[in-house]
Amino acid sequence: MPLTTTNASEVMRRALLRIDEGVILGTLDQLNFKSTAKVSAVVGMPLRSLQQKRDVVNFAASAPIAAVRAMLEVLAVDPLEKVIEELGEHAESPNFEQLSGAIDRVLENGTSDDQVVAVLAFAVGEDFPAAAQCRRMLDERSQFNLPPLPEVTSSATLLVPKEVDDEVREQRRRRREEEKLKKKSQALARPGRPTKSKRPDKPPRATSSQVGPPSVVPEIMRRRFIFNPGELENFDPAHALVGSVVLADVPFDAVDPLIPEQRSKIRPVLVVAASHTSLLVLGIYSNHSSSRVLFQPWRRLGLAHVSFIATDRISVPTSPEDVERIGRLSDDEWNLLF
Repeated sequence: MPLTTTNASEVMRRALLRIDEGVILGTLDQLNFKSTAKVSAVVGMPLRSLQQKRDVVNFAASAPIAAVRAMLEVLAVDPLEKVIEELGEHAESPNFEQLSGAIDRVLENGTSDDQVVAVLAFAVGEDFPAAAQCRRMLDERSQFNLPPLPEVTSSATLLVPKEVDDEVREQRRRRREEEKLKKKSQALARPGRPTKSKRPDKPPRATSSQVGPPSVVPEIMRRRFIFNPGELENFDPAHALVGSVVLADVPFDAVDPLIPEQRSKIRPVLVVAASHTSLLVLGIYSNHSSSRVLFQPWRRLGLAHVSFIATDRISVPTSPEDVERIGRLSDDEWNLLF
């Protein structure tokens, strides 16, 4: 079946089958699950099982799609950054020729076929604007062709009932019947107990749960951001804009020799504190580096591509009333970052 008509989940599963098992398991072994904050069970448990059983085929064919997507994302992050860099101004929505040229250049610079397959399949699974071009490339280039999914018989799990032999089922039924008869005969042989005169019922005593205030479900608390004394003196960490993603004019770290006159760029930022005249922010970028981490809510907030948030804060001179708001992080999303 051509990939143009194949659903995205199957494309991601087949991509893991195409990628060398050693690459997948080697990447997985580098992950530290204990230090990964709040990995959901539907992702963490299948990945830990893969790490122990080393069965990539079974994982690709039968693991929850959330776990398959997470594994593919780990494989795709670094090469995706290189493809985005090669696409340049066409990164947001490249045509097939632009994407094909970028893929050729990253291959020439040492990116492997496995890494390219991970990028293309991840883009399809995340429904990037270039998803259709990625499907076409997986179809047309023989070195990227994806194998079909195998027929895998899953062992019994919490979600799949274990098959029981009819003879065993009948033995269990007879044993239950015998237990019922035994208990019934014991009850009939037991002498009757003397009855007591029934006392008038006492009115039920009110419990603390009845007379006290209703129970309150504790709310998720937003983790406190750590500031230095100078920042606390100049910014309000409880400002209403804290936790919002806004557009701001962020200065460059260094002068670009190709365009020395351009010293800043409008980009999305996360506000961590604010004053009447400026914002304390963390910049959000399309390129990864050692001082940036994956910004998980990028798709929910409508950003055009995979984004990374810097760990270094920047003071941006602008009034909070003048910024354009993109959205706001939930407490869970905030706590995953800090």
